[in-house]
Amino acid sequence: MRLSYKNFIILFSVLLIVTGCSGGDKKESNTITVWHWMSDREDAFQELAKRYQAETGTPVKFELFAPSESYSQRVKVSAQTSTLPDIYGVLGEKRDFASFIRSGYVADLTPELSKEDSAWKKSFFEKALLINEFLPENEYKVTPGIYGVPLDVMTIQMVYNKNLYKKAGLNPASPPRSWNEFVEHCGKLKDAGIPCFVSGFGEIWLIDAFASNYAMNIMGEKKVFDTYRGTVPYTDPDWVQVLGLFKQMADQKILVDGAVTMVNKTSEQTFANERAAYSFNGSWCVNVYKGMNPGLEYSAMLPPAFTNARSMKVWGGSGSSLVVNSQSPRRDAAIAFLKWMTAEPQQTFLAEQTENLPAVKGSLGKISPILSEFADDVDSTTHPNIYPVHENPSVTEAFDKGIQSILIGEKTPEEVATEVQRLKEKELKKSK
Repeated sequence: MRLSYKNFIILFSVLLIVTGCSGGDKKESNTITVWHWMSDREDAFQELAKRYQAETGTPVKFELFAPSESYSQRVKVSAQTSTLPDIYGVLGEKRDFASFIRSGYVADLTPELSKEDSAWKKSFFEKALLINEFLPENEYKVTPGIYGVPLDVMTIQMVYNKNLYKKAGLNPASPPRSWNEFVEHCGKLKDAGIPCFVSGFGEIWLIDAFASNYAMNIMGEKKVFDTYRGTVPYTDPDWVQVLGLFKQMADQKILVDGAVTMVNKTSEQTFANERAAYSFNGSWCVNVYKGMNPGLEYSAMLPPAFTNARSMKVWGGSGSSLVVNSQSPRRDAAIAFLKWMTAEPQQTFLAEQTENLPAVKGSLGKISPILSEFADDVDSTTHPNIYPVHENPSVTEAFDKGIQSILIGEKTPEEVATEVQRLKEKELKKSK
């Protein structure tokens, strides 16, 4: 009985998805259906749908499925049942995106992007398209092309509180440019009774982003990628130095209490309520802080470099992207709508309404000053999804959790480096 009941539930769930997908509804054969997970943009999307129908006569239906985990599951099941909508987004790593493309569920937008001397393509920030692009001889065996377009871009940087700077006798116009200056400023802040630095380091992806910034700065991209390939060990002095930065943070109590287990939402509340002078967060924080503390005075900055030998690189590029269902009978109409949605007037509207960085260059002049500070560093961005080689996920997790152990004083940088390298060698043997 238990097995048959379980099968019934699965069948019932699939039927609900199939019958509930408006993308295949014959009564709305001219309606373009868009699935998304962005609850903070739902009102703006509905307004854009009204404007598009008024301009073109074509109705557009935005359907929100949140949280993102529920959205991802719906998209995966709908792919299996061939009930995907006209336009949707693929969340997850680039390998997940590649699997949708290889299965025939994503249209190649390269021909449209290349029309009229690549006018549509040239309107975007170059870094914004990279996450949606597959280059020749890519590791995923996807036909080269651009398979999605971004609605916005993002950068993950540091922010600092101007008022707390003043209270500590520091100049808000002169944030630290070097790691040593950062440590020095934190000392002055602590002397003034002001907690220094907060981030959601309970979410290890933020630790990974912060650590990779300094790995790229200390040793350069090539050496980082060679480590992923297995030709440079994690016990190399450069990697130990990267880990050593976190020991210095622990020894000098640079992090606020509890940051090692703190989720990013709590970290955002801590910074917004002026209980920390610095935070490491993405450009989406502009909208978040606005809701938490509209009067907050802060600026954005690149993480202070450890060495001047190489410039700092931060995670960033495309924020939220949408793709077109290659099997949709409204494929061409869906592409036309995406071109309209990513044109300057609509991008400006989205930026104003949602406080996210626009994906097209022409809208930059109409964004808020704080967003402009994040936008200034788009050219300094990189992202794991565009790396030529990737680390084994279990090794990355061990590295990031090792940093947590350093921050709470359980392990030394050398111990973590040795443990991570041991796991790396084990994974390399498996792959052979």
